[in-house]
Amino acid sequence: MRIGLPKEIKNHEYRVALVPSSVSELVAHGHEVAVETHAGYAIGLNDDHYKAAGANILPTPGEVFSFADMIIKVKEPQPVEISRLRPGQILFTYLHLAADLEQTRGLINSGCIAIAYETVTDPYYQLPLLTPMSEVAGRMSIHAGAHCLEKAQGGSGTLLGGVPGVAAANVVIIGGGVVGKNAARMAIGLEAKVTIFDISLYKLYKLDMQFGSTLSTILSTREALEEYVLNADLVIGAVLVTGSTAPKLVRREIVSQMKRGSVLVDVAIDQGGCFETSKPTTHTNPTYIIENVVHYCVANMPGGVARTSTFALNNATLPFTLALADKGLRQAMLDNEHLRAGLNIYKRQVTYRAVAEAHGLGFTPAEEALEL
Repeated sequence: MRIGLPKEIKNHEYRVALVPSSVSELVAHGHEVAVETHAGYAIGLNDDHYKAAGANILPTPGEVFSFADMIIKVKEPQPVEISRLRPGQILFTYLHLAADLEQTRGLINSGCIAIAYETVTDPYYQLPLLTPMSEVAGRMSIHAGAHCLEKAQGGSGTLLGGVPGVAAANVVIIGGGVVGKNAARMAIGLEAKVTIFDISLYKLYKLDMQFGSTLSTILSTREALEEYVLNADLVIGAVLVTGSTAPKLVRREIVSQMKRGSVLVDVAIDQGGCFETSKPTTHTNPTYIIENVVHYCVANMPGGVARTSTFALNNATLPFTLALADKGLRQAMLDNEHLRAGLNIYKRQVTYRAVAEAHGLGFTPAEEALEL
């Protein structure tokens, strides 16, 4: 199979979907790989590294798209990239379609086959290609939140861990999954006072067993959540509904009553955000203030630590990339129901129910579209 690796073009996105060792593995399996020049330059992966791994270096993204049977990316394709896709071409990347009607329509109209990292499952029905970036985003959320609390950033001027004689900050984390757990780990390490909410008692039990008395766990109800948010210095939105839009769990009315200079970090922004006042931001302009509350809603948070994120992502995606390349799309999907769960669009058909429902579009089960 011919595999293409274009350079990412989203604002301050320096991650790359294939590192040289991944390229070497694909080439060893008999596949051809084309890499856009300087695709990994920003994180120390030079063209020479890719050449040594067996890749062809092409000067423009258009040539990479024209060459490839399968395009491997990190972030969702931007409009100019969608225009380069052709019918039947495979696109394997993060998509987050339920929160993006324009992208969904563009991919449908292109006739491509779009497989989303974030909906691929594993035998435990977890999300193995989302997990490494969720780990990164969870840890980064506390770094970002601590910075936003500084007075010069519009925050209240509060240090997360306090100092002797001064109380630590109150950190509220909404969601006890991978993002929430990693956020809690970092916040506890900085000696903040941390409370985590989830609707699953089982998740809360596991978190309690892991962190003990350093973490308060609360079953998420509207009343309890609003009470804690109003007293929080930093709130982390770590909610995930697989493949669907995030629920709006904090209303604007509640935001308006929060403490002046408190901070909201919405890690769920890729899926539409879980705060009613959330809107996507970039690494260039990461924050805005509404109702005297600082909002950090960067839609590609792990891109801020692009080298770590790139290698973590490659560790997770490579087995699935190899399966698609070695077996071809149909056989790979037939052999692996968990990879099949990643199929969102197949030749103008929406094959992921949550995406179809989010946009009021027709739904075709993946098995039916693939004629399995």
